[in-house]
Amino acid sequence: MAKKLKPDPGEEHLRRVRRICFAMPETMEKLSHGAPTFFARGKRVFAMFVNNHHNDGHVAVWIPAAPGLQAMLIKTSPKTYFKPPYVGVKGWVGVELDAIDDEELAMHITEAWQMVAPKAKVFRRGV
Repeated sequence: MAKKLKPDPGEEHLRRVRRICFAMPETMEKLSHGAPTFFARGKRVFAMFVNNHHNDGHVAVWIPAAPGLQAMLIKTSPKTYFKPPYVGVKGWVGVELDAIDDEELAMHITEAWQMVAPKAKVFRRGV
C-alpha cells in the first residue's frame, strides 16, 4: 500500500492569504522574487507570501505597517510578528501564519492594502 503524502502546510496558508487578499478590490497576484505577491491595482505591493524563505523556518506574510507598528507588534508578540529581511528596514512586518487567526490576519492585510491602494479605492471592511 502506497504511503499517503501529507499536504504542504504552506499550501493551506497560501489559500488563506489569497482568500483574504482577493477580497480587496482590484487585487492581482504575481510571482515576484520567487514569492506569491499581491498588488493593489497592479501597481503597489501590499502583501508577500513566503514559505521558508532562504530556510528561515517562517511560513508567513510580509506586509507594510504604519510607522511604529512594526516595533510594537514584535515587542508585544514576538512569536507572531518579526522583522522580515529586505523590507523590514522600511517598516514592513512579518506575520507568522501558524500563530494568527483569520480575523486578525484579515485586519492586518486590509490595513496594508489601505496603506498602498489609491485613495479613491480605500474602503472599510467588516470581517
